[in-house]
This record gives sequence, structure tokens and C-alpha cells, in this order.
Amino acid sequence: MSKRDYYEVLGVGKTASEGELKSAFRKLAMQYHPDRNPGDTDAELKFKEINEAYQTLSDGQKRAAYDRFGHAAFANGGGGPGFGNDFSDFMSDIFDNFFGDGRARGGRASGGRERGADLRYNLEIALEEAYSGKNATIRIPTAVTCEACTGTGAKPGSKPRTCPTCGGHGRVRATQGFFSIERTCPNCHGRGETIDDPCGQCGGAGRVTRERTLSVNIPPGVEEGTRIRLTGEGESGLRGGPSGDLYIFLSLKPHPFFQRDGADLFTRVPISMVTAALGGEFTVPTLDGSDAKVKVPEGTQSGKQFRLKGKGMPVLRSRDMGDLYIQVVVETPQKLTKRQRELLMEFDQECSKETHPESSGFFSRVREFFDGLSGTN
Repeated sequence: MSKRDYYEVLGVGKTASEGELKSAFRKLAMQYHPDRNPGDTDAELKFKEINEAYQTLSDGQKRAAYDRFGHAAFANGGGGPGFGNDFSDFMSDIFDNFFGDGRARGGRASGGRERGADLRYNLEIALEEAYSGKNATIRIPTAVTCEACTGTGAKPGSKPRTCPTCGGHGRVRATQGFFSIERTCPNCHGRGETIDDPCGQCGGAGRVTRERTLSVNIPPGVEEGTRIRLTGEGESGLRGGPSGDLYIFLSLKPHPFFQRDGADLFTRVPISMVTAALGGEFTVPTLDGSDAKVKVPEGTQSGKQFRLKGKGMPVLRSRDMGDLYIQVVVETPQKLTKRQRELLMEFDQECSKETHPESSGFFSRVREFFDGLSGTN
């Protein structure tokens, strides 16, 4: 199948300026980009077609050849525009310029200054600290801007000079016949500058390793795995590049009394058999520093759960509070004296079905079940 005219593909005339070509390409590339048309084969083919057209017409030498000979200019060129091994690099550069955030590949900011790495710090705090929040002080080893050269990497009194190979662009273009391939400058490695006399403190990197002390504000209500981001507190960039970020990941120490589930707290409290039978009350401490009284009604069974509203954890970035759930466990007496045993035996003799309704009902149902089985045999 014959190829369409490149000018027709981009929807421009043969006298279109460089700016008109770029504008037309940008509009069509955004319309047919595979990310915006997942699974659409026609859109993918259209996208490749406009890429090929723009690669040819945006280059002065290739455009001149195309205007004179048409598609025949590339028929014997060992793979026309858009099909060489360098096409992905070419398109990546185009989309960095058109749709990116001004950074070239490899994490470099505009002007070739490389952004510093992001850092991670693991911080363990107590449940009480997660409840009330705190200001924590941490110490981290990181790369900071060299004070001697103020981040330039050059010896004090000197300064970096524009790279003679790329003229400060950080990229070089190699031309072979009608084809032109752009690469990262091998002399300055994309920075656009070279240093003849490097700084003695940082060796030309523009940064040195130091231990920094930072203050971290931990808000009330943080949970296990909460991430706090400190913008610009990561490693300093090479030769004055922007700093990365510091991410603090929080973990909570196990608490001897409370277990946490979201904003709610859970605990188990043993009570005596007498308290469970006759009723009473007990006191539990809470994370806000106060004591809360829990009333136990007469005849409370083991496993009964009581709820103290608003006595749980604060909800992060909210005025809401979780609840505290207390499960009571009735403790069976141990190591009884002779008199205590006698009293319990007297108590047991006085018991009736009303005294132990649950166990009496259970064993009655068991007897009825087995009696029923016997009657069927």
C-alpha cells in the first residue's frame, strides 16, 4: 500500500513553517496517542504515521529531500524515518519537550542539572504518640550542597564553562545522509557544562555527605504505614540541581494493653466471678490520660463487650474519635481454701435452672437430642 503524502498526514501545506508543523503534530499526537486509545489498532497506526511524517518534515535536510524526491528519497536508506533503532529515543525527546515537565530523561532537570534522589526514613512511635501527635527529631546522613563551591562543583574562584562539544545544550546531533540522530553529549553527560578545575571538597560533584537533623511533625491519628513527605529534604542534586524529597514511613510499637483497629481500640479485662455474678464496676486507663469507669451489671457472662464512645483513637485530620471496646473475662477462682470450697459446694447445691439458665438449657437440649436418636432405633 502506497504511503500518504506527509503534508497531507499532518494536515499542513507544503509551505508550512516549523512552528505550524510542530503545532499540527502536537494536536494529532495527543489525539491518536495509544494511551488515549487503548486497544485501538487504527489509532496506533495513525500515531506511527504522523510520527514518521513529522520526523521527516521537521528536519531541514530530510524535508528538502522529500520535497524533491518524495518517498523515493528514503526507499534505499536502510529503513525510512520512524523504523530505525533510534526512533524510540527520538520520540522520547519530542514528548519530553512537548508534554513533559521540562526534565530530560534520567531525572535531569532543565539545563542538565540532575535532581537529587528521594530518601526513605523508617520511624517507630508508641501508640500514645500516635494518639496525641508529636514533634520528632531525626538524624539522617544525606548529600547536601557543598558550601565551598556553593554547589557548582568548580574550585572556589573558578566556574564551570560551557561544554565545547554540545555548546551547552547537553545533546549532540549526528547526521548520516538524510538522517539525523540526537544523543546525550558524551563530554558533559547532558549537563551542558564542564569543569576544568574541580572543587577539592566535593570532587566536582557539587555536594558532600553530611548528617542532618530534622524536625518532623507527626499529627494525631496516624496509623501503621502512614507516609509523611518532606519536600526538598532528600539528597541535594548534582552541581546545583534540585533536591529530592524525604519520605518518612511510620510504624507503631505493640502496646501491652490496647490493640488497634482503625480508629477503635480493643482490650480485655479480667473480673472476678463474684463481680460478674453480683455486679459492680472497674476502672480502665485511657490514652488521653484519664480513667474511665465501667459498670458491670448483675449476671455478666465472660466475653461480654462494653463500649466507651469517643475513647478510642483520633481520626487523622478530623475531629472525630474512635471508640474503646472492653471485653470482660470472668476469672475462675484457683487455690481455694477448705472453707471456700465448702461455700462453693453449698452454693452449687442451692443453684437451680434459673441460676444457670444457659448451661441448664444446653444440657436439656443435649438429652432431648440423644433421646430422640434412641427412639428411632
